[in-house]
Amino acid sequence: MGKTKRTKKFALVKRMISKHDDRTKAPEVRKQVLDKQEKESKKTKEVEQLHSSLFFSFNENLVPPYRVLVDTNFVNSALQNKVDLFKGMMDLLLAKCIPCVTDCVLAELEKMGSKYRMALQLARDPRFERLTCTHKGTYADDCLCERVHNHKCYLVGTNDADLKRRIRKIPGVPILHCKRGQFGIERLPGHISVVPKTSTAGKK
Repeated sequence: MGKTKRTKKFALVKRMISKHDDRTKAPEVRKQVLDKQEKESKKTKEVEQLHSSLFFSFNENLVPPYRVLVDTNFVNSALQNKVDLFKGMMDLLLAKCIPCVTDCVLAELEKMGSKYRMALQLARDPRFERLTCTHKGTYADDCLCERVHNHKCYLVGTNDADLKRRIRKIPGVPILHCKRGQFGIERLPGHISVVPKTSTAGKK
């Protein structure tokens, strides 16, 4: 006599609509939510990029000695890749460079604990220029973006992809990064001496 097949029984589950579901809301509220979503979808999400050849036509403050705003990621990457931060930037830009660190960056390094102890010690080097923050909070990315937007005299040193994306939306701000044991730079045009401040074409 053969054995009867036994199938595993599953408990029946009653499915309920979440109270946050749009279907549970009144028609007027649903319409407001849909209108809001439609307006947000129509917003411009991409900022037009200006060509780098126009760089010095509106930012002539970027001259040696270069002032480089650094974030926690950049300082730590320089240590991990065993790159001398001061010498590496000078070799890259062929001019004197002054790394600048804000109160927000130092506060972030202090919060990260013993893992970033060496990075914090490097950021407190007297060769760094200390920039005082007057705003509330310690989120460094917002601070750096606001500072380079208001003051067009800085380069930014970072390895953070999100911060790079935000900085690229601000015209005329070169970005330094540390990769494969050396520093690199993007969005820096030719030497300032080859870009005349005023055109002499047509003058006698």
